[in-house]
Amino acid sequence: MMASMFILCWLRFFSSVECRLDERFYEKTCPQVEKIIANSVNNSLLLRPRLAAGLIRLQFHDCFVNGCDASILLDATPSGEPVEKTSKANGFSSKILECIDQVKADVERECPGVVSCADILAYAAREAVVQDGLPHYPVPGGRRDGVSSSAKGVAGNLPSPSDSVKTMAELFVRKGMSVEDLVALSGAHSIGHTHCKHLHKRLYNYSSTQAQDPSMDLAHYLSLKSSCPKPGALSKEVTDKLMVPLEPSTPLRLDTVYYTQLLNGKGVLQSDQALTNDPTTSGIVETFAQNPSQWAAGFTDAMIRLGKVDVLTGHEGEIRRNCRAVN
Repeated sequence: MMASMFILCWLRFFSSVECRLDERFYEKTCPQVEKIIANSVNNSLLLRPRLAAGLIRLQFHDCFVNGCDASILLDATPSGEPVEKTSKANGFSSKILECIDQVKADVERECPGVVSCADILAYAAREAVVQDGLPHYPVPGGRRDGVSSSAKGVAGNLPSPSDSVKTMAELFVRKGMSVEDLVALSGAHSIGHTHCKHLHKRLYNYSSTQAQDPSMDLAHYLSLKSSCPKPGALSKEVTDKLMVPLEPSTPLRLDTVYYTQLLNGKGVLQSDQALTNDPTTSGIVETFAQNPSQWAAGFTDAMIRLGKVDVLTGHEGEIRRNCRAVN
């Protein structure tokens, strides 16, 4: 059996992540790791339910920039250059990062120096998904932690709120994922919030001939406009803090109401609404809106694939003792 597995991996030229990540990776070295992480994350979510959206986003932002190596958690690196988390495209709240700190501390007490921060991110995101209503899915372990992190590396590797479907789809394909994965994972926007500054162009300066995005439902437009005043109406300090829910009907539950809202012209982000306007993705949106179980399966499958993007394994990288610093 071992010989056949070796040959299989050899035939794949050691390129398949399937040969390097394993759902039983910690079976002997830290058998309780998933239970420890589930308990730790769930304790945090009991106090702050909105952290779930941040944990899912944290894994996505980590994996799409330099691979799933927990580089987004580093406060500094030996190079001294600004790290990923300082990029304007990130900006995670301190509470989300403290949640990961607590998970790492809980794991280290049981299994010191064994479980990587990259694996912790993947397990923590899974627990957030489950707590907010979707089925449990398997997460293979074996990722190693990176030793570099650069804010400059973020540019071009994360979707922006104004991206076209073409731009987002090309990014996903570049990461080894599909257009269906793009639409499925966009459903994470059924929870969480966004800053009003990401909506100003859509609400007030859409084009040279139209102030607002014409694809928006009128009542939805007026509601967002009341929550996000025109730039200059308030001080920049106040404006920068204003936020709105990405899906106000069920803001703490991952569900397909998000897709129904898109079909009704009630998407919050321009990049979300664009999914219904592009023939490449509009049919997938309709399918997910009508089939919640199909979307749930698509979302969890996409999360599994996300966790395999450009991972470090074997002797690559390290197992950090502190997720915020290289050893």
